[in-house]
Amino acid sequence: MLTRLIPVVVLALASVPMVALAQGTDADSRMTEQTRQVLEAYWKSHDPKYVAEDAVFTMLPTGEEIRGRAAIAKHLDEFYHKSLTAHAEVVSSMFSDNKGLLEAMVVGTHTGEFAGIAATGKNVRVPLAVSYEVEGGLIRRARIYMLVNVLLAQISPASGK
Repeated sequence: MLTRLIPVVVLALASVPMVALAQGTDADSRMTEQTRQVLEAYWKSHDPKYVAEDAVFTMLPTGEEIRGRAAIAKHLDEFYHKSLTAHAEVVSSMFSDNKGLLEAMVVGTHTGEFAGIAATGKNVRVPLAVSYEVEGGLIRRARIYMLVNVLLAQISPASGK
């Protein structure tokens, strides 16, 4: 019975006129461009001036929430400059009017204590994905997906250099 209906459904769909996707408005384009500019500048510098005072960054693997510009700045400094000497290499990104997605690799050296593991001097390369919400030219929320298990395996004293 189903095989007899398929040609009918295909013919019915074929008779539906194709509708062109509506283009975004100039205001949408400007908002998307602003989101792109804010996020790209933030990714290069991790400067907290791009983060709203009441922003929330959530570490998805643990559920930990870092609240507020000052706490977020401290967390970023500890991760990228104290536990590691590292940066995020952008693999790909996407933007919309108030959202951005980042796919990156955290690349660097384990130079300070992380998760109870003393500095090993080992090189790290860890997958990272972040979903951002931007409002009024500032990052309001970030949901961070980092493969902490990969980082821990790379800096483990049992792993090779």
